[in-house]
This record gives sequence, structure tokens and C-alpha cells, in this order.
Amino acid sequence: MAEIRKILFDADTIAARVKELASLVSEDYAGKELVLVCILKGAAIFTADLMRHITVPATLEFVQAASYGASRTSSRKVQITRNLKKDFEGRHVLLVDTIIDSGATLHALHSLYSGRNAASMNSAVLLDKTCRRIFDVPIAYKGFHIPDEFVVGYGLDSGGQYRNLPYIAALETDTE
Repeated sequence: MAEIRKILFDADTIAARVKELASLVSEDYAGKELVLVCILKGAAIFTADLMRHITVPATLEFVQAASYGASRTSSRKVQITRNLKKDFEGRHVLLVDTIIDSGATLHALHSLYSGRNAASMNSAVLLDKTCRRIFDVPIAYKGFHIPDEFVVGYGLDSGGQYRNLPYIAALETDTE
């Protein structure tokens, strides 16, 4: 198992930023019906924390999609193993993921759900790794920009491990 090289964001820093993002979401969706779509498994913790601070009425849905598998790099082939069958008629949809790098997962979900009659559709991510972006995806809410490092914690894993860490950390690379 790889070792943690350094902590990028501690629990207090994450909590403060999530609260700020929730405030922005609450302002932007005031008077509107919001649906948060949590992208499992990685975004479960971020979505729960974000939702607890959102002050507008919001419902919660789950989709399971991934482009990593057991690898440390995105395959860019998105596997959707749990999909939503719902129509979003007149509702405002916010896809929530912990990290965006290539953009493949969010792009696939935006494409998949674009015909479901939503009043609007956007995304919120805690971590933005822009150096790996291939797909242009609308992201209204971004927590932190991160360098090109493999990160774990706060729901993010490596081979199923580290999701439970209360902070976000970079793992050692194979060359370290």
C-alpha cells in the first residue's frame, strides 16, 4: 500500500470551504427546487457535508460512475453502474463530485441527463485538477485547485483504501 506523502487540505480547511460553497449554492438557488446528484462512491462525504449547509430545499439522488477503476489515472471510459431513471422536470440539478480531472465522468453524466427536462444543470466539485482536463464541463462551484498529484481522503480512495481520512493528502508516486 502506498504511503501518504503530504496533507494538502486538513479537516478544518475542507470544512470551511464546503461551508462557503454551500452558501454560494444557497444564494444561487434561492426560491428554486434543487436536486443534488451525488456521484458515488467518492463524493458521498462531500455531498453530505455540502447538503448539511445548504439552506434551500434540496433533495438527494445517487448515481455511481467512475473512470478510474483500480488505476491512478482516468481511463476516460466512464462506467455507470448505478443510474438515475428520473425525469428532472422543472428542477435545478447540481451534480456533485469530489474531484474533476479529465472531466470524463461529469461530461458523460451531463450528456446523459441533458434530455431530462431540468430547469438547469450544473456541477460542484471540491477539487479541480485542471492540468488533466480534456472535456469541457460546466462547473459552477469549485473548492480548491490541486496540482497533478494522486490524492486520497475525504471520500477519495486508492484501491478502496483511505476514503475515511478526514483530510485530503497526496500519495507517494511509484518513483518516490
